Amino acid sequence: MSSTRYIIVTLLKVLVVIALVIILFVAGTMIGYGVIGGGHAKDVFKEEIWTHILDFFK
Repeated sequence: MSSTRYIIVTLLKVLVVIALVIILFVAGTMIGYGVIGGGHAKDVFKEEIWTHILDFFK
């Protein structure tokens, strides 16, 4: 395999992993907030929810 092709394949693998992490994070927060938290799953994207969550770490 040529070095250029190896680099492209490796970069594609990294991008796929990053995309999967983002998708699983979004799905996990929606499930956690909607099912476990008792709220509406789409509400997890509201800014005030994240402000409230981040206030716990301050």
